[in-house]
Amino acid sequence: MMKTVFFGTPDFAVPTLEALLGHPDIDVLAVVSQPDRRRGRGSKLIPSPVKEVAVQAGIPVWQPERVKRCQETLAKLKNCQADFFVVVAYGQLLSPEILAMPRLGCVNVHGSLLPKYRGAAPLQWAIANGETETGVTTMLMDEGMDTGAMLLKTTTPIGLMDNLTAIGDRLARSGAELLVQTLKDLDAGQLQPIPQTETEATYAPLLKKGDFVINWHRSALEIHNQVRGFAPACHTAWGEQILKIISTVPLGAEFFPLLPERYQGLATAYLNYSLEAGEPGNIIGTIKNWGPVLQTGNGHLLLEQVQPPGKKPQSGWDFINGNRSTISFA
Repeated sequence: MMKTVFFGTPDFAVPTLEALLGHPDIDVLAVVSQPDRRRGRGSKLIPSPVKEVAVQAGIPVWQPERVKRCQETLAKLKNCQADFFVVVAYGQLLSPEILAMPRLGCVNVHGSLLPKYRGAAPLQWAIANGETETGVTTMLMDEGMDTGAMLLKTTTPIGLMDNLTAIGDRLARSGAELLVQTLKDLDAGQLQPIPQTETEATYAPLLKKGDFVINWHRSALEIHNQVRGFAPACHTAWGEQILKIISTVPLGAEFFPLLPERYQGLATAYLNYSLEAGEPGNIIGTIKNWGPVLQTGNGHLLLEQVQPPGKKPQSGWDFINGNRSTISFA
């Protein structure tokens, strides 16, 4: 029986915790998660998704504000005498003291193909940068930011219309399976850690407010990748208001072979539609049943789904029908 303590916080970490809880050879002794945070109307304290699963399973949950400085939690972790600490999107760095506690090490599930996209937002930046493949890497943690020796990897393609939610769900499931296999192989002494090549490392920093602002002078593909990589939070100035851009479609013969079959009608309509060039951010036409077409710094972009302030998300077609006056975006 592999004695394990699980560190994790968001939805992405839940499938891995559930896989550990459901495995007959793994004993989850405790879960460490971020403290409950106030959210929403009324500022109610909301537990993390990981905590909710642990509580339902009857697993002890520890929520220190700073785990490496909480002597009570440090004592509990040491007393566990665990074989593994498993870390999935926990949200805090672990001290050398914590890293040295488990018998077989601290194993992290990281949402990229290391050494590419080390850091806090690997999947977001992989999509925003137009990568066509990503994956999950398990690694033995060290004191650096995602610099530990690699253990196992699994890959998945990124389609042109895949967004953060779709790829995140896929990686969360595949990461859970990979983690279980990693623990089994390490416990059996059948896995040789592979050091990362520093010259191949890239970084995926925390997102800043400016990362969500659309610059219409960029190309249609760059904007599309930004929208789906940072979904659903990208936005643009709409008069004196802010319009959220939830999903887009890049238009052009080079993109249509890469689109799912459901967009075949859009491709046909666009190729048969005469559009005049405009300034970046201007609507230069509307495709019936689809929505407005915008001029960008290079190419055309369909607004597939948007969210006006104070309203629910709506299709680009519904949006343009409700706003027939001349529209342009800054």
